[in-house]
Amino acid sequence: MGRSAGSTPVGTITRGTTGINRLRRSDRWLTHNPLVRRVLTDAPDPLVVDLGYGARPDTTLELARRLRTVAEDLRVTGLEIDPARVVPSTENVTFARGGFELAGLRPNLVRAFNVLRQYPEDAVPDAWARILSGLAPGGLLIDGTCDELGRRCAWVLLDASGPISLTIAWDPFTVDTPSDIAERLPKALIHRNVPGEKIHALLNAADRAWSTAAPLAPFGPRVRWRAALKHLADSGIETPVPRRRMRDNILTVPWDVVRPL
Repeated sequence: MGRSAGSTPVGTITRGTTGINRLRRSDRWLTHNPLVRRVLTDAPDPLVVDLGYGARPDTTLELARRLRTVAEDLRVTGLEIDPARVVPSTENVTFARGGFELAGLRPNLVRAFNVLRQYPEDAVPDAWARILSGLAPGGLLIDGTCDELGRRCAWVLLDASGPISLTIAWDPFTVDTPSDIAERLPKALIHRNVPGEKIHALLNAADRAWSTAAPLAPFGPRVRWRAALKHLADSGIETPVPRRRMRDNILTVPWDVVRPL
């Protein structure tokens, strides 16, 4: 069911910066994440909302193509609070005006990238709560941030109970250390990267693990990061070491590892 006529979308118009293939790292992660896959494949009529897709719909169309490798019957709607950015439907993807109220839709997955970054930190809990309240039962929200070229990314995965995990992902060949991603942390964490906070401790630990794996540098940054991940896991930080070969360097941890104090 769509938003009732005359109602006003919840949120503020933001810059709308976007770019082709900018969100490829989070898209790849979504297509392989077991929880996301289960939510999309278990739903009888899976619906994904791309919230705040920006001045062009490229990343929404890319998301639809990639997630349809998981659930080919997937419906995708892009929502923009700025009516001037709403474009005609194409590639079986619809576009409409909407904000945190999700235009009355009940999606199984919402992606909101580079949206809350432009809000004050104290606005994040209410925005999360508003989006989560509009999800279908068992639905998920991914709230993320990335740089202009999508080389440095970070996102939080949430369900109805709140944040589940934090993931940081980066181009293995253009980022020197894991802590370089600090500038692209989601709004809920970006101001917490200071001594005494958990996210600061995690990034420092990741840098130490990266340094420990330096002898593997001749084999490339992907091999080196895999060894660094194993070192982090062995040191007691709960993070998976993927079995498959990864195009991106990725670190995922439970939210409790980085929860603001």
